[in-house]
Amino acid sequence: MILRRRYAFEASHVLPHHPGRCARLHGHSYAFVVELDGPIDPVQGFVFDFDQLDQIVEEHVIAHLDHYHLNDIIENPTAEHIAIWIYRRLREMVDILTAVEVFEVEGASVLYRGEAEPE
Repeated sequence: MILRRRYAFEASHVLPHHPGRCARLHGHSYAFVVELDGPIDPVQGFVFDFDQLDQIVEEHVIAHLDHYHLNDIIENPTAEHIAIWIYRRLREMVDILTAVEVFEVEGASVLYRGEAEPE
């Protein structure tokens, strides 16, 4: 069973290698979806407790990104690198994590499934 949960945060960034206007300081209302895949627990009746997932995401992701300048956290904070950063943070605590999807703007996203990461 696949479980998906959507979260949001506000942050600024600069894309240092971008040839256009994104090389200037700007901000986004980011959204991201966390995807888990696992069996339904026969006793509890769910794949993963939403409250527990919310606590993990709040403590390990949102508390570090919301209303921060992302360049202070991620060297080149593209949507791709943000997705990898979030995936790495959550994978340590949620072993059935299968993907993180990051929306920098509505209608445009990246989906990271733990593939080979850039150096």
